[in-house]
Amino acid sequence: MGGGRRSHLLFNDIISLENLFLAWEEFKKGKTKRFDVQEFEFNLEDNLFELQQELKTKTYSHSDYIPFFITDPKLRYIHKACIKDRIFHQAVFRVLYPIFDRSFIYDSFSCRVNKGTHRAVIRLNKFCNKLSRNNSRNIYALKCDIKKFFDSVDQKTLLEIIKRKVYDENAIWLIQKILKSFEKEKAKGLPLGNVTSQLFANVYLNELDQFVKHILKAKYYIRYCDDFIILGEDKNILFLTAGKISEFLKKNLNLSLHSDKIIIRKYRQGIDFLGYVILPYHRVIRTRTKGRIFKKLMKRKKNLKNGLISNVSFKQSVQSYLGILKHCDGYKIKQEILNLD
Repeated sequence: MGGGRRSHLLFNDIISLENLFLAWEEFKKGKTKRFDVQEFEFNLEDNLFELQQELKTKTYSHSDYIPFFITDPKLRYIHKACIKDRIFHQAVFRVLYPIFDRSFIYDSFSCRVNKGTHRAVIRLNKFCNKLSRNNSRNIYALKCDIKKFFDSVDQKTLLEIIKRKVYDENAIWLIQKILKSFEKEKAKGLPLGNVTSQLFANVYLNELDQFVKHILKAKYYIRYCDDFIILGEDKNILFLTAGKISEFLKKNLNLSLHSDKIIIRKYRQGIDFLGYVILPYHRVIRTRTKGRIFKKLMKRKKNLKNGLISNVSFKQSVQSYLGILKHCDGYKIKQEILNLD
């Protein structure tokens, strides 16, 4: 479903029964053993018809979120919506994603089809090789992240950006229902946990991407959510670039950079990005990431010994961590993990 003239018909696309059933199919993946999901599915047709009617007549009301903490690896405060709301989010996401995704830069890697952390790391590696002319000259990396990004998103600014592509006022009503369902402070914030928050984050930070690529003309720029890296040959120019980005964020998006996380490093010192450290001739897993892997595996091994998990479940955990090591030079760590088995 595209933009342009079609964007006047988005409301009908979003609330169509076909879209709601497809949203349900996508939502329930990996959740079919949960009691609340089974309960919703027992009266699936009735539940989806009811949701459609509420959306069609604009009597729909978003329920409260259930907040909880997870460690991923940082402590994060997640807000979980009820099943009906999450299907609604998925229905909105399904229609809006293709409209906005085509306007994103190639080197935005978070929560996009055929992107992700591993592709971002591979792309950064390629950039490093190219700019350093196969490691024959020294280069620098400017690494930044945005302070309390999800809590700081200005909902009014976000909505104005969305309206540049979505002209259907009824569709805007649906989007506002999601935005207004959560506030960290007055008209600010996106809930960690909504599938729409991932898309809205990219819509919001696409403003930064366009500024960096087309105004600052940064050739070697990669962003993953609120973390981004710019490569350059001149440390002073990168320092000035950080200042221009900080100014742009404050003025246009009401955001600020983490002042103590604006880092400029030589490539040969290693560039820390998304759990890996990229070096001139190899890529290694971050020391803290290695520590977390072994901590979690030791806990799983203890649970296996005490009969709390099956041997199959333990082996699945081992294989998932070995999968992470495929993307770096992790032979020694792999042997250590296999010795635990």
